[in-house]
Amino acid sequence: MALSSLLGGILLLALAWKISQLVKAPSDRVLRSVTLCIVCAALSFLLGLKSGARYVDSLTGDGLAKLLQNALLLVLVYLLQCVFLYAASDRTAGSKRAGWELVPLTSAIGIATWAMAITPETERAHTYATANMREPGVALFYLAAGLYLVYGLALALWWTLRYIRVSHKPLRTGLQLVAAALTIMVLMGSLREALTVTRWAGESVPAALIVGAKLLLDIAIPLFVAGILYPAAATRWTTVRLWAHRRRMYQRLTPLWTALHEAFPEDSLHRTPAGGWRDTLRVRRIHRRYYRRAIECRDGLVRISPYLAELEAPTEPSAPLPPGRAAVHLHEALAAYTAGAPVPGRAIAVALPGGNDLDDDVRQLVALSDALRARQEGA
Repeated sequence: MALSSLLGGILLLALAWKISQLVKAPSDRVLRSVTLCIVCAALSFLLGLKSGARYVDSLTGDGLAKLLQNALLLVLVYLLQCVFLYAASDRTAGSKRAGWELVPLTSAIGIATWAMAITPETERAHTYATANMREPGVALFYLAAGLYLVYGLALALWWTLRYIRVSHKPLRTGLQLVAAALTIMVLMGSLREALTVTRWAGESVPAALIVGAKLLLDIAIPLFVAGILYPAAATRWTTVRLWAHRRRMYQRLTPLWTALHEAFPEDSLHRTPAGGWRDTLRVRRIHRRYYRRAIECRDGLVRISPYLAELEAPTEPSAPLPPGRAAVHLHEALAAYTAGAPVPGRAIAVALPGGNDLDDDVRQLVALSDALRARQEGA
């Protein structure tokens, strides 16, 4: 029950996520195939539940739920092949190969449907573990569906292993999870085919072996879905971490920016002030605000640097002023500028970054802002 709930939750989240992506890019064939894969997995999962199977069978008679569940699994495997075919080929070649792959799919579904039709109704409702494999229709049903599953999953595994070698993280990690899940599915599917033939021949099979194979298959399905979702989830997590980091830096720049903005309001790149809850609500704009605040702080320091140089009077005029020393004289320098004091003839570099990256510059500005905040709180 716990495993079923976990699988259902994963499928529901995955389906909602992929549908939201597909709405934004409806012409993306790879994304469409992945989304339809998850749709088939979700519907097959519902039909695999006792309540779902009883409801469908009550409408049409025993056996339809099982037939639909297996047909959906076969279509899922076909769509999984399409993901790789569309990703690896141009539009024409991918569509042509996908069309050819419909032949074994429709053949397997057709044979399984015919096998279900010739099976006595009293034998249709049994699970794989309790099914009477001596009944030709039952054995043929499981052999046809199982054979295509092994074929399709093995082909998908081959494509996955091929892509792992040329992929980079996080896609490689996701493909490794998919490959592990597909390997389990291929092995357990092959084992079930062998067990079906053995039972069809009248030989007994340990029940623990059948249960173990089913358990491994149940574990492989959420592992497979997790592998599909991992690259996008990892990318999203990286984006969230970057957003959170830049929002913290943006907030830590507030003391420095406020002091400079009061002295040089004309340097603002955005004339409408915003702060507090407005900054919190505008999540998507935090990167632009981050860059803008850093540029405004740096512009303000360039303009106030002559006054800082006059107050600091360093023994080495060419040496840059570190953040801690700049914080000591910043308010006095700003007061001199506001009072209209003449611009000194010598400037000084303030809080210079160690590299050319803007984030390095922001770290120096944040250090100056933190030192300024500490002086304000200690005053």
